[in-house]
Amino acid sequence: MNKIIKAMKERRSIRKFKSEMPAKADLEQIVEAGLYAASGMGKQATKIIIVTDKKLRDKIMEMNRKVGGWDQGFDPFYGAPAMLIVLAEKDWRNKIYDGSLVMGNLMLAAHSLGLGSIWIHRAREEFESEEGKEILKELGIEGEWEGIGHCAVGYMDGELPKPAPRKDGRVVWAE
Repeated sequence: MNKIIKAMKERRSIRKFKSEMPAKADLEQIVEAGLYAASGMGKQATKIIIVTDKKLRDKIMEMNRKVGGWDQGFDPFYGAPAMLIVLAEKDWRNKIYDGSLVMGNLMLAAHSLGLGSIWIHRAREEFESEEGKEILKELGIEGEWEGIGHCAVGYMDGELPKPAPRKDGRVVWAE
């Protein structure tokens, strides 16, 4: 089987991570794969924030927890030490599609390097808030951006989950 298709079939969302930080070179490769995602009209209207600073990671995690409505102490990033946040230009009509393609590339690249990942939502709500806008400003990110998702990345703690059976009736041939 083609190794790319094999990776697509094997990749799973990971919900338990070790605290060990992935190598910077691995994160750079993952991000590079994200930057090569297809984009509407070739606009490349997305941005990726690489968060490895624990203090900032925990601040964003707490914002996400509050938006999600979970109890104090719950980590919606499942302990992943690194976070790749995908943003898209707020006024770009294809922002969700383009950002989703970036997220897909990030997760496949992480898997191909032996790392686990999971797509975590609520980035839009986080970066629409004043606290989120302040984070972007502190990072030197100007303009209007919409949060598309967080790709939580790290070393998987445990076994790779088994795939759910594929549902029937999802393919229609028009020959």
